[in-house]
Amino acid sequence: MENDIKPLKHRGLGRRSISVRWMVNTLSVAAVLLIIANICVYYFTKRYYYGSAESYVVSEAYASQTILSRLYEDLSVNFSSEVRNIVESFDKKEQMELMSINKDGEVALSSSGFSTDREYFMPDYERALQDENGLGVYLGRDGGDNILAVTTIIENSGSNYSALRFVTSLKMIDNQISGIMFTTLLLSAFILLIVALVGVYFVKSICVPLAKIGGTAKKLAKGDFSERIAVTSSDEIGQLSKALNEMADEIKNSEQIKNDFISSVSHELRTPLTAIKGWSETLEGGYDPETFRKGMKVITGETKRLEQMVEDLLDFSRIQSGHFSMQFTTIDVIAELEDALLIYNDKAKKENILLSYNEPEFMCAVEGDKNRLRQVFINIIDNALKYTEPGGSVEVVAEKSDSAVTISVSDTGAGIAPEDLPKVKQKFFKANKTKHGSGIGLAVADEIITLHGGTLDIQSELGKGTTVTIILPLKNN
Repeated sequence: MENDIKPLKHRGLGRRSISVRWMVNTLSVAAVLLIIANICVYYFTKRYYYGSAESYVVSEAYASQTILSRLYEDLSVNFSSEVRNIVESFDKKEQMELMSINKDGEVALSSSGFSTDREYFMPDYERALQDENGLGVYLGRDGGDNILAVTTIIENSGSNYSALRFVTSLKMIDNQISGIMFTTLLLSAFILLIVALVGVYFVKSICVPLAKIGGTAKKLAKGDFSERIAVTSSDEIGQLSKALNEMADEIKNSEQIKNDFISSVSHELRTPLTAIKGWSETLEGGYDPETFRKGMKVITGETKRLEQMVEDLLDFSRIQSGHFSMQFTTIDVIAELEDALLIYNDKAKKENILLSYNEPEFMCAVEGDKNRLRQVFINIIDNALKYTEPGGSVEVVAEKSDSAVTISVSDTGAGIAPEDLPKVKQKFFKANKTKHGSGIGLAVADEIITLHGGTLDIQSELGKGTTVTIILPLKNN
């Protein structure tokens, strides 16, 4: 049994596409509704026409019954002769046939002039005999056609005739109903055709773009980020296409950043490791005190670089996993800024860079993690010195307002290109690839400031320098 099912699924018979399901469901619903509509049209049309015919024939029967009642009251007339005369001179012969029925329940006379020898099927006569008003109606088949027969009882025991019977063929009415139903069926077929055409157009407008979206998604899954979908509408399909294009751009950008990061980190790791390995081999081969001092200085410096890179990567991992925790206490943010500046005073002097800072006379109490804020200040000052050439300057300014403290670090370094400025806070992005660094520091610093309820803004002009502005909210008293 299992072997029989698998080939069906393999040939695509085990499932149906959206377009097929849509068309089948839509046409099925439309067909059911049209069938119901046609049944209703047939029922009410037949009821109307048959009811009109019945009302007309019954009115003729009542009119004849009234006339005969008056004749019966006139003793000067021969009642039987009058009945015969009414039948023979019946003026609606083209529309219906009038018959007179004798005491034996047989047709004695007919307005059509045909022989009355044959037997008639007359359930209307039987009903008239049982009806208190003396009226019986039969609507059904007699021979090949539908007929309407109405019998009215003649209240005259002395007459040879007991009833008058009006019979009309419903063939013309049936033909008219058939014509109406044929027109209705044609209209239904036309409606189904319109529904099918509209459905095909609608399904095509959805399934074709979805197929393109599916094809593009498969290419993205295989690593091809060059494919894009043409956005031709602003509806849900257009929005989905636009979102997929944006996702492809983001994935491509992330892939590029990842590749750049791997390349950059590999280079950053190779340089200190090469230096450490080289000096280790040199010291193993024998050394004098000066060589030992220089070698250990290089090994220590490069080890610190590796340690900082590892810390940056760990911080990035914590941010990504949501485990980037901080210990908030009330601190003086100016004191943390000054501690960071002390670390770089000697480095600035050695590199012939003027590091200026006017110590403010105020304190700025904030709710924050002093180690994380110091990490931010160290990262910003280190970047300012790193990208400033000898003879340049780095200026640090702290200002206080009623609700916040603003700290700005401005340098006269290389600056950042306008197209790179929006990306500098992205993870792994490096505007200047000639300088050492993982490209994570600014992203981590921005995350730390954001978690403190503050903002980190970067303004730069290529060739003229960069200003990093940090705004932190003061603690409420």
